[in-house]
Amino acid sequence: MPERHFLILGLAGGVGSGKSAVARILGELGYVVSDSDAGARAVLERAHVIEELVAAFGDGVLDGEGKPDRRAIADAVFGNEAKRKQLESIVHPRLHEERTALIESARAEHAAGVVIDAPLLFEAGVDTECDAVIFVDTPREIRLRRVVEGRGWSEAELARREAAQMPLGEKRDRSGAVVANDGDLADLRARVVSALETLKHAPGRE
Repeated sequence: MPERHFLILGLAGGVGSGKSAVARILGELGYVVSDSDAGARAVLERAHVIEELVAAFGDGVLDGEGKPDRRAIADAVFGNEAKRKQLESIVHPRLHEERTALIESARAEHAAGVVIDAPLLFEAGVDTECDAVIFVDTPREIRLRRVVEGRGWSEAELARREAAQMPLGEKRDRSGAVVANDGDLADLRARVVSALETLKHAPGRE
């Protein structure tokens, strides 16, 4: 495959929009998936990272076994810009290193590209590492149902989480393609394939 067709794609969308489902489809289409959420979990388990977390936020961010408690960490930084940036300074450089290595490996293996599934793609500036971003556009009622059933959240909790993020309209406007996720998996796959074709043939990528 010509080098110019190797795409680094980011995924954006609201909480519960189905970004992971889109990532799986892209994986089936030959893209290597970089799961930033899973990567962050692995980074937080490193002994020296745990030491940095405790130094920054105290023992309260650890569970009874001395391991990072992700919910406690999230609570410690929620709504506090300075603490959030402090956490990012611990985690993000290490995630960036891992993504860089993954991209190099994917190129060497002639993959179609890499898709970065990061919870806060724009907020963390990870979009700057991407050739294009796909916005997963899912109606709020569907997203609410998913987080209520899958995460045990209330509608107020969804609103609280989203209020702390970049507005969805801005994320949508900053994306190179929009994929509607309001049907079944077959519909979603067809829309992902269509979006890929659009992005591959965008000016400058021929």
